[in-house]
Amino acid sequence: MTTEEIKFNVEKALDEIRPFLESDGGNISLIEIEDDKHVKVRLEGACVGCSVNQMTLKAGVETTIKKYAPQIETVVNIA
Repeated sequence: MTTEEIKFNVEKALDEIRPFLESDGGNISLIEIEDDKHVKVRLEGACVGCSVNQMTLKAGVETTIKKYAPQIETVVNIA
Protein backbone atom coordinates (compact mmCIF):
# COMPACT_ATOMS: atom_id res chain seq x y z
CA MET A 1 0.00 0.00 0.00
CA THR A 2 1.38 3.41 -0.94
CA THR A 3 1.66 6.39 1.40
CA GLU A 4 -1.20 8.06 -0.49
CA GLU A 5 -3.42 4.99 -0.09
CA ILE A 6 -2.66 4.84 3.63
CA LYS A 7 -3.52 8.53 4.02
CA PHE A 8 -6.75 8.02 2.07
CA ASN A 9 -7.72 5.07 4.27
CA VAL A 10 -6.90 6.95 7.48
CA GLU A 11 -9.05 9.87 6.29
CA LYS A 12 -11.89 7.41 5.54
CA ALA A 13 -11.59 6.09 9.08
CA LEU A 14 -11.71 9.63 10.50
CA ASP A 15 -14.78 10.37 8.37
CA GLU A 16 -16.48 7.38 10.00
CA ILE A 17 -15.56 8.59 13.51
CA ARG A 18 -16.23 12.31 13.00
CA PRO A 19 -20.07 12.26 13.33
CA PHE A 20 -19.80 10.68 16.78
CA LEU A 21 -17.31 13.31 17.92
CA GLU A 22 -19.34 16.14 16.39
CA SER A 23 -22.47 14.96 18.22
CA ASP A 24 -20.58 15.72 21.44
CA GLY A 25 -19.22 19.06 20.19
CA GLY A 26 -15.82 17.73 19.18
CA ASN A 27 -13.85 16.90 16.04
CA ILE A 28 -10.61 15.28 14.89
CA SER A 29 -7.94 16.23 12.36
CA LEU A 30 -5.17 14.21 10.79
CA ILE A 31 -1.85 15.91 11.51
CA GLU A 32 0.74 13.50 10.13
CA ILE A 33 1.50 9.89 9.26
CA GLU A 34 5.10 8.91 10.02
CA ASP A 35 6.78 6.00 8.23
CA ASP A 36 3.35 4.75 7.07
CA LYS A 37 2.89 3.32 10.59
CA HIS A 38 2.38 6.09 13.14
CA VAL A 39 -0.62 8.41 12.96
CA LYS A 40 -0.78 11.77 14.70
CA VAL A 41 -4.21 13.32 15.15
CA ARG A 42 -5.57 16.32 17.00
CA LEU A 43 -8.77 16.03 19.00
CA GLU A 44 -10.61 19.35 18.83
CA GLY A 45 -13.51 21.25 20.36
CA ALA A 46 -15.18 19.55 23.33
CA CYS A 47 -12.81 16.57 22.92
CA VAL A 48 -9.88 18.67 24.18
CA GLY A 49 -11.08 18.89 27.78
CA CYS A 50 -12.98 15.61 27.80
CA SER A 51 -11.87 13.20 30.50
CA VAL A 52 -12.51 10.16 28.31
CA ASN A 53 -10.57 11.39 25.27
CA GLN A 54 -7.72 8.88 25.77
CA MET A 55 -10.24 6.06 25.92
CA THR A 56 -11.97 7.46 22.82
CA LEU A 57 -8.63 7.67 21.06
CA LYS A 58 -7.66 4.06 21.81
CA ALA A 59 -11.04 2.34 21.63
CA GLY A 60 -12.67 4.29 18.84
CA VAL A 61 -10.13 6.14 16.75
CA GLU A 62 -7.23 3.65 16.77
CA THR A 63 -9.50 0.63 16.24
CA THR A 64 -11.28 2.28 13.32
CA ILE A 65 -8.05 3.46 11.69
CA LYS A 66 -6.57 -0.05 11.97
CA LYS A 67 -9.70 -1.45 10.34
CA TYR A 68 -9.04 0.71 7.27
CA ALA A 69 -5.24 0.66 7.42
CA PRO A 70 -4.03 -2.47 9.28
CA GLN A 71 -0.34 -1.52 8.97
CA ILE A 72 -0.84 1.43 11.35
CA GLU A 73 0.86 0.64 14.68
CA THR A 74 0.14 3.69 16.83
CA VAL A 75 -2.29 6.60 16.99
CA VAL A 76 -1.40 9.55 19.20
CA ASN A 77 -3.20 12.78 20.00
CA ILE A 78 -1.12 15.93 19.53
CA ALA A 79 -2.50 18.58 21.87
